[in-house]
Amino acid sequence: MQAWLPLFPLQVVLLPGAELPLHIFEERYKEMIGEVLRDRIEFGVVLAGDQGLAGAGCTAVIDRVLREYPDGRLDILTKGRRRFEIMSLNEDRPFLRGEVEYFDDEDSAGPAAGEDFRVRAIAGYNELRALSSDAPLPPSDVYHPQLSFRLARPVQDLSLRQILLSSRSEADRLKQLAEFLPAFLVRQQRVERVKQLAPRNGHGGKVSGIE
Repeated sequence: MQAWLPLFPLQVVLLPGAELPLHIFEERYKEMIGEVLRDRIEFGVVLAGDQGLAGAGCTAVIDRVLREYPDGRLDILTKGRRRFEIMSLNEDRPFLRGEVEYFDDEDSAGPAAGEDFRVRAIAGYNELRALSSDAPLPPSDVYHPQLSFRLARPVQDLSLRQILLSSRSEADRLKQLAEFLPAFLVRQQRVERVKQLAPRNGHGGKVSGIE
């Protein structure tokens, strides 16, 4: 039984089902990941910010080792699995560990709950993907029980991702996304427009037509 969960504080919010590539170079994390690989256990990814560690995180499993370096560094690909709350911390080892409680959603509403938010969140996701010429959401995923985590993957806003991770309601997460994505999409459209027009602006000044 895994008494203490090894913790990896990062400027990242890992969501269940999402992939996260990591380059392991610090000695303490070489040790931690070595144990994770040896014992085939999970480790926790938790957001580290100016205010310290977030109260909730997501476990990661190592999908595969991409590269091993002669000095012990590793490139690994991980995948988000279970959400947890940190109850206490332990610093007896070189790396941080936590006593955690795992949690899942508490609402039991069916697919019809929050249908308007679902439709709007999917539409926003598809528009966002179209900016990068990526494929829209597959029809088979529309009623996934945790669709919100799938829709949030392209959104690298740490505050929103942490709110979604901590929420125990799929309906609430879809509402959060439906309300967040329109303004986020406008910002991303401006970013893409600047990328397209900036090469024409050789003197480095403001690009005409961009507010």
